[in-house]
Amino acid sequence: MRTLVVAERLMAQDTVSTGEPQQPALLHAAGSLRAALTEMAQAFETATGVQVKPAYGPSGLLRERLAKDEAAEVFASANMGHPAALADAGLAGPVVLFARNELCAFVRPGLMVTAETLLERMLDPSIRLGTSTPKADPSGDYAFEVFARAEALKPGARAALEAKALQLTGGPSSVAAPDDVNAYGYKLASGEADIFLAYCTNTQPLAREQPGVTLVRLPAALAVGADYGLTVMSKASPNGYRLAMFILSRAGQEILAKHGFAAPALPHSGSK
Repeated sequence: MRTLVVAERLMAQDTVSTGEPQQPALLHAAGSLRAALTEMAQAFETATGVQVKPAYGPSGLLRERLAKDEAAEVFASANMGHPAALADAGLAGPVVLFARNELCAFVRPGLMVTAETLLERMLDPSIRLGTSTPKADPSGDYAFEVFARAEALKPGARAALEAKALQLTGGPSSVAAPDDVNAYGYKLASGEADIFLAYCTNTQPLAREQPGVTLVRLPAALAVGADYGLTVMSKASPNGYRLAMFILSRAGQEILAKHGFAAPALPHSGSK
């Protein structure tokens, strides 16, 4: 756990006071991280006195903005590819795996779906199947990976699912949900989708906002995991680096775990 140890040591160092106000750390992050990183930003400010100025959105669209030299310091993406593209272009440093997620199916109230019947229900012509938008939003890419896996179970399933999938979120022209409302629950409640493939970390907010929505875990043959990548932009300030290290620290990783993410930098139970 070398990364975790280095992060904690750096975060423990005192900041040299210049008598001038601290500049905020600039954070660009996947929308699926909003709740976790909002809490983390508060903890970071408490620990360091440095505020965080966040911008949330689909990782692919954020990458496009950063590639055009938008002011940025830390990029927390829902995949490894988008930050790696910035690193390859010389705009950012190495990419670190800092969180894991996975895809689940969320089902509107009144529709009976189980892990065993999920593929059959998704293929049903009468069922509206929602996904996010591939390339713009990794959630959409992961959903299409599910469709590719379905081909091995039922020939022709991939093409059928790709053709019927409603790309309702994450695109440049997607109709956004109201503020402070879970986008996937909103699409289910509005009747735009009967089943929505989205990150399992939506379970907590959906349980609060739409208690009738059912979570269905994907069967092993369809299951797709999501690796989240973190990078620091080449023009980042020292406070940007401090924020990145805080995300990788024990405190940051525990906040991610609290919000349902797998936190790869947390030590195993019993480790010191």
